[in-house]
Amino acid sequence: MPAVMMLAIVTVLMMITPAGAELLGKWSKGAPFPEPSEELVGASVGGKFYVFGGLGPGWIPQGLVYEYDPGSDRWTKKQPMALPSHHVAITELDGKLYAFGGFVPPESGPPAWVPINSAWEYDPATDHWKALAPMPSKRGSAVAAAVNGKIYVIGGAAVHPGSSESSLQPAKPHRSVGTVEEYDPKTNSWAQRSSMPTARNHAAIGAVNNKIYVIGGRLGSAFIFTASNTNVVEEYDPATDQWGLVKAKMPTERSGGAWAVYKNRIYVGGGEHQDNYLLAAFRALEAYDPATNSWEELPKMPMPRHGLAGAVVGDRLYFASGDIQSAGITGMRVVTDSHDIFEFSPR
Repeated sequence: MPAVMMLAIVTVLMMITPAGAELLGKWSKGAPFPEPSEELVGASVGGKFYVFGGLGPGWIPQGLVYEYDPGSDRWTKKQPMALPSHHVAITELDGKLYAFGGFVPPESGPPAWVPINSAWEYDPATDHWKALAPMPSKRGSAVAAAVNGKIYVIGGAAVHPGSSESSLQPAKPHRSVGTVEEYDPKTNSWAQRSSMPTARNHAAIGAVNNKIYVIGGRLGSAFIFTASNTNVVEEYDPATDQWGLVKAKMPTERSGGAWAVYKNRIYVGGGEHQDNYLLAAFRALEAYDPATNSWEELPKMPMPRHGLAGAVVGDRLYFASGDIQSAGITGMRVVTDSHDIFEFSPR
């Protein structure tokens, strides 16, 4: 290869890759996701990557459940969600996967998001769903994390207290919530905990060293075209039921991304933004280290998207499907089957 051409290639790589990022990991492709969708949620257990949810045209929840085996690079369709819903909070605890809240369509009338308080346990070993005691509050687009045998469902969006509305619609008043509810699987019971200072939905979450970090998300409305994104990071200590000081802000303000924890760092990928000029999806992959209260930018995702599923299995971070453009264009559906894998490099 001519020296001039080689120099040009190196220059382009330096332009698109943060300094030092080439040492932090590399991207590769996995088997395409079988049923491309948006508003998916990911989790991992038993060395497998699980993808839940999905939202189709007309805001119809798809209730998808897929298992990905990294060893064989194969997707397997599992029993669908017991109650098809979207914007569900998912987390893993002791080999089981738990699903909380979300939205369903109204029984009649125009399309809308009806918040629910359903709670479910999914056992990957038996491919079986079991109903649990419902959450005390009805909300969707919350996030969940497990610490010391209990699960914390945080934030989301809901109707205003005392409102006559039963659903969320872009042109009708509703709100983000800072609600925190603790679920104990041993007793199948709930307890109210201290509210999150910054009420939000479509956030990211991670538990590190028995503390929970809620990252970014959406303020006000549940709908990106009537809401504002945030880059705020807040720390919650379940042992004391206290929220700490606001942490270092996420470099890229966004909502609707995917997240996972690897070696005590929280990784956030993708997301979306809208204003009068842009309907955008992000390629950003950024890592938060609670020990140093600092952020690190990593090599960009190969494809921008939001509403994707993410999880870590072994030394790899998996991102599946999602929408390559921010939502809101009538009649346009631009979901992707892309399955991108980020392999962490030794630090």
